[in-house]
Order: sequence, then structure tokens, then C-alpha cells
Amino acid sequence: MNAFSRRSACPALSAPMQTGDGLLVRLNPVAGGLLPKSLIGLCESALRHGNGIMEVTARGSLQIRGLTPESARLLAMEVDALGVAVRTGVPVETGPLAGLDPQEIADPRPLAERIRAAIEDAGVTQRLGPKVSVIVDGGGQLTLDAVTADARLAAVRTDAGTQWQVAIAGGGQTATLLVMAEEDAACDIAVAILRMVAEKGRDAHARDLTERQLRSLANWRSFAPPSVLPDISPTWGEIAPSSQLSPIDKHAKSEPPAKLPISPQVGEMSGRTEGGAKDRRPIGVFDLAAAGTALGIGLPFGSMPANQIIALAQSALALGATEIRLAPGRALVFLGLAPAACPPLHQAAATLGFVTDAADPRTKIAACPGAPACASGRIATREIAETIAVENRDIFDSSLTLHISGCAKGCAHPGPAALTLVGSENGAGLVVDGTAKMFPAGYRPGDDASRGIGGIAAAIRRKRLRGQTAAACLARLGTAGVVKAYRQE
Repeated sequence: MNAFSRRSACPALSAPMQTGDGLLVRLNPVAGGLLPKSLIGLCESALRHGNGIMEVTARGSLQIRGLTPESARLLAMEVDALGVAVRTGVPVETGPLAGLDPQEIADPRPLAERIRAAIEDAGVTQRLGPKVSVIVDGGGQLTLDAVTADARLAAVRTDAGTQWQVAIAGGGQTATLLVMAEEDAACDIAVAILRMVAEKGRDAHARDLTERQLRSLANWRSFAPPSVLPDISPTWGEIAPSSQLSPIDKHAKSEPPAKLPISPQVGEMSGRTEGGAKDRRPIGVFDLAAAGTALGIGLPFGSMPANQIIALAQSALALGATEIRLAPGRALVFLGLAPAACPPLHQAAATLGFVTDAADPRTKIAACPGAPACASGRIATREIAETIAVENRDIFDSSLTLHISGCAKGCAHPGPAALTLVGSENGAGLVVDGTAKMFPAGYRPGDDASRGIGGIAAAIRRKRLRGQTAAACLARLGTAGVVKAYRQE
């Protein structure tokens, strides 16, 4: 473990990433979840070797922060001693209730394993960028609609049985649909997508594929048997389309990159929010029939001290939990519980400061560690976020996302947000409908930023029309009006 990954890479256990508060590693258990004792062991290792801050990302990965080169090596040894195997290679993700949810259309795990194996057989892993990913969504109570990916396969019930919708570059509501296929063909097409992306280089994503390539993928089964899939390349796009299931324009005469809505992997770093989908958040009670009851508990801004996670895991173990799965949406899902065990575990989580209500405004606020935890942070992001969540709970409807960034890097939410606070030498700058990298339209002292958001909240309360969302009200106020409310004393 001599090399550190760059910021845009995935900080695996073998390649920790340098951040403002030391090295960071990200773990994705091969088993999909952890035994309660294993999570406790990981938290104890984080206390010994890091800064004791544990995170669950918006994509459901576990992060350990504040490591040094030497302590990162010791952590890796302890992870191995705990028997926690972690995934490497292209992420092929399934939902936190995969294989257990009686409401899911299909168990996505077998298809996900087939795709992982096919990717390895195709030999494209090293030619793909670290942010390229695949989602296999079996449906049910916790879908993956809010998580973006280069290739996404979603189970659908049809008269002919279960089939898989294959789409690219986006979330459940925004990805571009290619075709409906049986499981074998869906696996082949997913790998073909990755091969085409690999042909374009390590900086490429599925959004960069041309219209011609997308048509060839949609028409894949009519001209290429699975046995020749490893030889696919962009030049195969010369094939004319005939599939009636593809929404791709059949009259396109040129081949610029397709205009697709969302870049892959939006939402990976801690505290990040992901919008556009209306699926249920992984917080609350989920009936799994024969598999018992599951309880989802959120981490505020995706982060929690290891000691508090240990305390929660110990309570869960005492109450009969058999497994803890990491959930997209910055949550932990406790499995194997009897219905009577959920209320006391819920209460224990609330007492420890976890998010126990899906309507909690902290689920709408993205906040990086900020000052003083991160050397790059210019403002106390988490303290500001907590104050705003307590004082302005009523404005955080489904339309409003607030991003609080300690610096202009915007690690917690690189995409645009309705409101962004960004720390700088001038204080807490406000960006309206943009990212932390943009030039702020107004400033307040960093320690007074929450008061500024309170001024915006007051303006929303005064100006919002009946039935109007908070975001629509902000649009009516305009950037000038929002900035005036932020700067008003």
C-alpha cells in the first residue's frame, strides 16, 4: 500500500485517498452486509488507527477517515483478521434488501454475480475509470432509483415472466432506456456497454457513447450472439437499428456523444444527496415476511463517531439483529429483528443522535466534515448544518437540497444544489442553484451562516404560494432576492 489514489478515484483499502483530515479508505463487503460484531470490530479499528469518524456514503459504502500511511496498513491487516472480504473492481451494486424482500420482483444477486464475473472475463476493468459502475435493481421496498450508474438493469414483470430493463447513464427516473431483455442478454448488454466505454479511455462514461453505439446496443440480440461479445467495439455501431423498444432516434446522422442527463457516480462522497427519484428512503421499518423485520437507521450527513456506531451495533446485537447492511442514502439496515425489537432499537438510535425519521431535514442537507476536522475546511459545516436543520425544518420539502461545503472542492455534493454554502477566506459564500466551485453571489461571516439561511427560510415562508414547493419559491424570488435574504441582518 505505497500509492495513494487521486481524489477522483475510489479510495479502496489498498489505495487510500489523501484528504484534508488524513487518508480515507472505502469498504464494500463482498457479503453485502456485516455481522454486528464485525461492524463493531471495524469501528474499534477506526478508533485505533483513524480519527474515529465513520461514514456511510450515498451509494452505501463504508468509509474510515483520518488514517496515516502506517495506520492504513494496520487497518488493512485488522480488516483481514476480522474476516471482512471487500470488493474490488467495477462496482456492481444491488439494494440493501436484495434477496430478502418479499416485494422484490427478482433477486438481483445472481445476475449481479454473473455480471461481475463477465467483466473480469472480458478484461476491461483496468481500462475503465474508477467511477464507472453498474446497478442491478430487483425492485421492492428499497429500490436504487436514486443512485446513478453507467449501466442499470431493473427487473420488470411481463406477461412472459421477469425481464430486465437495460438503461444507461442516470438514475431510475433519468437513465436512457435501451431495451428490455432476458437475463442472459441483459448480462451480455451490460458488459458490452462497459466494453464500449473502455474503448473511449479511462475518463469516459456511458454518457459519452454515441447515438450509433446506443442503437447498436439496443439492437444487440439481432446481430451478435453472446459468444462474440468480447469482440465488441464502437465500430459495431454501423449496424442499422430495428428494435421497437429503443427510444433512441433512428434518424440520427452524426455521432456526437449522446446528451444524457446525469453523470455517473453523482453522490458517492459522504454527506452527498441524490435527487430526481421518489423511492422510499432506507429509514424506518421494513417487513421481510419469513426473513423477519428490518430497521433502517440513518447517519446524519452520512457521518457518525465510531463510539456511537459501536453502541448502536451492541444494542442491535442484544436485540437479535443478525446482519447489518450498508444502504444507499447514508444508512444502516439492521436485519433479522423480531417486530418487538424495532421500537427499543429505534429509541436507542434516536438517543445516540442517529436519523430515525425519513422526514428528518438532515436527509436533505449535504455537509462535508469541514472545520476543524478537515484542514481544507474554512467553516464548521456540520455545526452549521445541525443548527439549520433544527431551526428551519419546515422548509425542507422534497424539492430543496442544501449543500454546505468547507471549501470550494465540494466533496460532499459535486453536483448543483438549490442552495450551497461554501467556506472561503471571505466567510460563508452563498451559491444559488449551483455548485461549490462557482463564484458565490454573497457572503456572511462563517459563524453566522445559519442565520443567513434562516433569513432565506423566512422569505420562503412569507412568499410561498399555496401548494408551491420551496425550490419553486426560490425560483420566484430569483438569485437577487435570495441573496438579499441571506445577507439581511
